[in-house]
Amino acid sequence: MSDSGHSQPGLYGPERRRRWPRDKELGLPGGPQSLSGPGRDRDFTPWDRERRDPPEETPGTVMQKTPIILAKPPAERSKLAPPPAPAPPPAAPPPLEKPIVLMKSREEGKPEGGAPPTMAVAGVTGAAGAKVEKEGQRPTQPVYQIQNRGMGAAAPSAALDREWGAELRAGLVAVVGQAKLVAPEKMKHSIKLVDEQMNWCDSAIEYLLDQTDVLVVGVLGLQGTGKSTVMSLLSANQPEEDLRAYVFRPQGQEIKERGGNQTSGIDFFITQERIIFLDTQPILSPSILDHLINNDRKLPPEYNLPHTYVEMQSLQIAAFLFTVCHVVVVVQDWFTDLSLYRFLQTAEMVKPSTPSPSHESSGSAGPDEGTEYYPHIVFLQNKAKRECFCPRRLKQMHQIVDKIMMHSHLKYKGTLSMLECNIFPGLPYDYLDTEVNLFLLPFMDADADETLPKSAPGGGPLFSLLPGYKGHPSFPSLVAKLRSQIMSMARPQLSHTILTEKNWFHYAARIWDGVKKSSALAEYSRLLA
Repeated sequence: MSDSGHSQPGLYGPERRRRWPRDKELGLPGGPQSLSGPGRDRDFTPWDRERRDPPEETPGTVMQKTPIILAKPPAERSKLAPPPAPAPPPAAPPPLEKPIVLMKSREEGKPEGGAPPTMAVAGVTGAAGAKVEKEGQRPTQPVYQIQNRGMGAAAPSAALDREWGAELRAGLVAVVGQAKLVAPEKMKHSIKLVDEQMNWCDSAIEYLLDQTDVLVVGVLGLQGTGKSTVMSLLSANQPEEDLRAYVFRPQGQEIKERGGNQTSGIDFFITQERIIFLDTQPILSPSILDHLINNDRKLPPEYNLPHTYVEMQSLQIAAFLFTVCHVVVVVQDWFTDLSLYRFLQTAEMVKPSTPSPSHESSGSAGPDEGTEYYPHIVFLQNKAKRECFCPRRLKQMHQIVDKIMMHSHLKYKGTLSMLECNIFPGLPYDYLDTEVNLFLLPFMDADADETLPKSAPGGGPLFSLLPGYKGHPSFPSLVAKLRSQIMSMARPQLSHTILTEKNWFHYAARIWDGVKKSSALAEYSRLLA
């Protein structure tokens, strides 16, 4: 105490008292100074306090099989902190933030037996409580942050290891394992897999993972049948949404008026359920043929006539889908076009064969090693009228499709059923002798056209409250039933080896390159000429 009986702030302030426990632990002289010495009236400056700080190499206990704790030396923390104001006495320090532990695996200088993971503790220093991280190279791997629970920032390294060492050692594997469970990036709209020049695009690989539970759904159809709309409803959109928000852009009013096509090439979209949807340009499209003729586009040297080039483009796309897809949806807007079935049989004939298993992958080959792969095919009757939902008409449609496709190797029946969807509750399951994969969808805006029901002439008030008879369920309910039927289909192996999503992408790129160079397609084009 001074002569006036008051304590000197330079000796008994918060900064001096906070240094005593550390000095005692480190074995340095600390505690209150003698008041009877010659230098009792000396005011300690920040430079004197720096010289009295502990050395940079803080002795501590050797940790065995524990993460290494790296922290800023007290001297560097005091250098980075702003000097305190000399005039007023220091006020009570603000509540310090909890430190953040940054973990990364040590890549450089790793011994043969493997080095334990390295951690850096971001300390909190200065009057403002700014955090200072360990300088040096930033970690190249993902950084995981663990918040401290109730530990001050000025605690020594030994106390940090005692409190957090066991928990970090136990939870390090769990934290690293959870990084693999992060949800993949969600797609907002479709991207190109094959552009309008029939060239392969590599942008879709960024959205694929290394997992094998994947379903690939493709679509084929003539121009204006509603392929993009159906694929958008099956993948990520609802019927009540705006058409401009669909993942596969449907035809606008201007394109419909001039008889054009919206999709060119092949568009790609993958959902969060890991289902890949491939939307294609219309097959045998008159608008593409008109564009080739009127715009004087140069044809490839192997094609002499524009209509031959358009047909060969359609066959290439169909043969590609028959090789890389689990399910191919054939969309029609009226029943039925015989030229469409003739086209499907031609595409099946020129389809590339399944690649033979290599010697390296002989151990993972499936049981059907010598068989050829053929996908499931679903005939979707879009814009169906009320008469098509009549049981007698439905039975005739199934019989016609079965007779046309009876010699095909495509899996056109046995995997989709409208009777099991409770759409026709009065019909037994054996009503159809041969039930093919046929599904009916009414007009999309059929429900929107119905306003308040009108009572019939002479009808009572009860009939005026009932909705009009449509002959089929609502459009959203039928879309939901179709989606559930397609997503529950079997997912056979596309090749003799099990493919992940990324492997499927490389496999599809190889198949597309083989389709463009196919000798069978080249011979067929010469026959057309």
